[in-house]
Amino acid sequence: MSRYGDVYADGRLTHRARAVYLYLHGRADAEGKCWPGVKRIAADLRLSRRTAQRALADLERCGYIRRDERYRDNGSRTSNLYTVE
Repeated sequence: MSRYGDVYADGRLTHRARAVYLYLHGRADAEGKCWPGVKRIAADLRLSRRTAQRALADLERCGYIRRDERYRDNGSRTSNLYTVE
C-alpha cells in the first residue's frame, strides 16, 4: 500500500490531519523536507491555528512526519522543519 493509502486507512487520524499531511507532502522537497509555519498551514487550509497544531501533533505521534525545531542566529525560534516520512 502507498504511504497515502496508509494515511487514509489510519483510523487514528482526523480528516484535518490527513489534509495537513497532503499539504506538507505537496510542499516538501525531494528529501521530504518543508518548513511552513503553523499560521501559513492554517491559513492555506482554512483551519484554526490550534486545529493545525493538533493535526501536526497527531501526524508526528503516528509517525507520518518528523518535526525539528529551528532557530535563528540570535536564538529566536523560526518555523519548524517538517520531514514527511
